[in-house]
Amino acid sequence: MIASWKDLCIDAVDVDLMARFWGGLLGREVESRGDLRLLTGATPGHSVWINPVPEPVTVKQRVHLDVHAASVDDVLDLGATPLDLDSFDWRVLRDPEGGELCVFERQEVPQERLYEIAVDCADPERLATWWGDVLGAPVRPEPHGEGYAVADIPGAPFDSLVFAAVPERKAVKNRIHWDVDTASVDLLVGAGARMVRPPDPEISWSVLADPEGNEFCVFTR
Repeated sequence: MIASWKDLCIDAVDVDLMARFWGGLLGREVESRGDLRLLTGATPGHSVWINPVPEPVTVKQRVHLDVHAASVDDVLDLGATPLDLDSFDWRVLRDPEGGELCVFERQEVPQERLYEIAVDCADPERLATWWGDVLGAPVRPEPHGEGYAVADIPGAPFDSLVFAAVPERKAVKNRIHWDVDTASVDLLVGAGARMVRPPDPEISWSVLADPEGNEFCVFTR
């Protein structure tokens, strides 16, 4: 383990719209932090930052969220729109800005409504193993050969990071990413991460990319 879970971030053109949607869906309180919105929960690890960006959704998201809900209608009432309600055991929707999410309907909805964070990639086993090593969490194959999961991540308020194979390459910056804490950014770079943006006058943290180019932010403790 060379880093620990910190929080989750979602890019949005309209931060208030997306904060209302995700706050309502995940059961989080919404706080204004300048141009950003912060969704707060039971612990700091439950935090979700809604970050303003100028660019709208243009392609399928490389990272999306899977959530628990009593009914897909509840999520539609919050402002989602249907994408695929019939092909899977779960329902695929779009958030109010067009980003994909998957809804798993439950007779009893867990207190923590964020179920999984799903990541499209070229090599699920390799990328899951990398993140499992970084976060000190076990890796398991998903049922029916559907990918690999990093489960029981210390401090993370959801079941797992799930990595699934897709044919398309990463094309744009991810609109959803997570932040980690570490004692040394150099340890992550040495493990195979790539520096995207070091600290500068505008940011005090480092932006790195994992071995398949997925961005994440790193804070030194």
